[in-house]
Amino acid sequence: MAQDEDQSSGRLNRIRNLWREGRCALGAIVTMPSVPTVQVMARSGLDWILIDMEHGAIDMSAAQAMIAATAGSPLVPFVRVAAGAHWLAKAPLDFGAMGIAFPMTTRRKDAEAAVKAVRYPPEGERFWGPFYAPLRWDVTMRDYLGCANEEVMAIGTIEHIDALATIDEVVSTRGLDLVFIGPGDLATSMGLKGRTDDPGVIAAVSKFESVIRPSQVVLGGVAHTAEQANAMIARGYKALVVGFDWSLLQRGIAAAITGVRTAS
Repeated sequence: MAQDEDQSSGRLNRIRNLWREGRCALGAIVTMPSVPTVQVMARSGLDWILIDMEHGAIDMSAAQAMIAATAGSPLVPFVRVAAGAHWLAKAPLDFGAMGIAFPMTTRRKDAEAAVKAVRYPPEGERFWGPFYAPLRWDVTMRDYLGCANEEVMAIGTIEHIDALATIDEVVSTRGLDLVFIGPGDLATSMGLKGRTDDPGVIAAVSKFESVIRPSQVVLGGVAHTAEQANAMIARGYKALVVGFDWSLLQRGIAAAITGVRTAS
């Protein structure tokens, strides 16, 4: 993120205001093409959601409806696309997404491509067509176009061990707002799929943290428990995934039936 207050107004994107206040923004990843799910999440205390068009069963039509479903709530919608191609970001931005998350941000050119994809010229390569974004944010087309470059976020994902050699150049990329460390893919890239608690994975995450934390870019990650989230916030994380729609649903059901006696 541009942590300098002068680089963004936070007028539409309240996540920037949370960061200026020194707070961590809590969010969840949505994989189901479900408007009702988003409506519930939008009023459950989360700060943001990441609509997953990389691994989730969500197409453009569903993404548009889900972004629209956040209107009138404090929830900020981001979208994760399947590859670092600028054309994949066009429609979600025009629907009203306030940030695009790109996978496998391993080199400077990946970070630069992410920045260009979400910004209008001269800063980037996004071109005109935001038919629905002004409606989602209840502003005029002129006002949206006037502040979009400041409000919309370029989000990278650090999820390959090769990024250890290039993380300095990634986080020094001008205009990159936020990077998430993805422990699942990171472990997989190390030949340790499913073993995010392996000492080698933990050590790699720590190295990434040590470079990202003092940079201009906000540090983001994944927390599975409140205890883990609090520990990560103490280490400088300002954006945390606290669950997926499916995992939160599973946990809620499990909590509801725990202790229920089914035999008389």
